[in-house]
Amino acid sequence: MTTDAPAPTAAPYGTPETPRVAVRGEARLEFDPEIATIDVSVGARGTDRRTALEDLTRRNNDVLTLIKSYGDAVEKLVTGSFSINPELTRHGRGERVRAYHGRVNITAQLADFTALGELTTRLADLELTTVGGPWWALRPDSPAHGEARRQAVREAVQRAREYAGALGANLAALVELADIGAENAAPFATRAPAYAMGYGGAPEPAGAPPALDLEPQRQTVYAQVNARFTMTPPIL
Repeated sequence: MTTDAPAPTAAPYGTPETPRVAVRGEARLEFDPEIATIDVSVGARGTDRRTALEDLTRRNNDVLTLIKSYGDAVEKLVTGSFSINPELTRHGRGERVRAYHGRVNITAQLADFTALGELTTRLADLELTTVGGPWWALRPDSPAHGEARRQAVREAVQRAREYAGALGANLAALVELADIGAENAAPFATRAPAYAMGYGGAPEPAGAPPALDLEPQRQTVYAQVNARFTMTPPIL
């Protein structure tokens, strides 16, 4: 009875005839942002629920109409959470509703940064409206991510070639290329507190407020790869 001999397996770390070299390639590049996001919070307060709802509806419509008036400059407009809450106060031995507070949250994404500066100040000029942002980002399919990955691969090849050259050898073949991370480090920049709020009260003088001068925050893109190569026998 005979048995087949096991097939030889490749040495995981190479052999004297075909040594291996393992390296990591990294890239860290900066790009101008492509989009910006702002959060808009609209509030209302009334002594009864119907009044609070009517005021909230009117102000929400005013905000949406203003944002939509910028047309193609606004790439995405989303209404988030909505709430209407009673404010209770003690009255004798019991509790009674003193007022109702309503709030709607809206998110807008723009690619036109000139329009963004004007829109933020016009929104902040509305009564009981809070504006937060902007938060800058690259698009998920931005060419910047591919450029960072390509640079990481080029660095890995160059690093491996330098190691081989130090031994008097040359790279022979690529054995493995593993992507261990290629992503925008901050899809949206660190969120700062809301910077403007309209409180209502006395009417403001006629005319739109001056546009806010915004300086876009450059975005950092990282990419890392692990690469393994075989090389010719070194000259030792």
